[in-house]
Amino acid sequence: MTATYSDQELNAIVNGAMVIGMAVAMADMGIISTAIEASALSKEILGAAAKFPSNTVIQAAFSDAALRHGSIKINKPDVKSEDIASGVFVTNAIAAVNSVVTNLESKATAAEIQEYKSFVYGVAETVAKAAGSGLFGSGEPKITDKEATALAKIKTAMGI
Repeated sequence: MTATYSDQELNAIVNGAMVIGMAVAMADMGIISTAIEASALSKEILGAAAKFPSNTVIQAAFSDAALRHGSIKINKPDVKSEDIASGVFVTNAIAAVNSVVTNLESKATAAEIQEYKSFVYGVAETVAKAAGSGLFGSGEPKITDKEATALAKIKTAMGI
């Protein structure tokens, strides 16, 4: 199925992946580890099209041409410290992705939607594994308890 997506839909597709990655990074923040995780998030977003060359949804939103076009704007989420501590930020990120998935149901195949959900979860997992708890994010465990909790919530909610 090949569909055309509006700029608003493309923004939602990209921002869904971004906000999930940010939610995991913010689940257990540290100055160095959060910077390392932000870098990992950027690499995952920029590498999405290469990882999923047959997925028309991911190609439409994450291809070099789409990202260079200038119509995709990364939205800065309104983040409050109490939302991070309570897990509301993760819940809101999941809701954003679920909204994207619902909108894709009329334009993408079930396989493409599942692949998008797997990609988004992969972004979250990569971010969690990017930095550990030790000095400069180099220690073990790489995935902290707070990040593991966020990942489990995301995985369950997305049906992965």
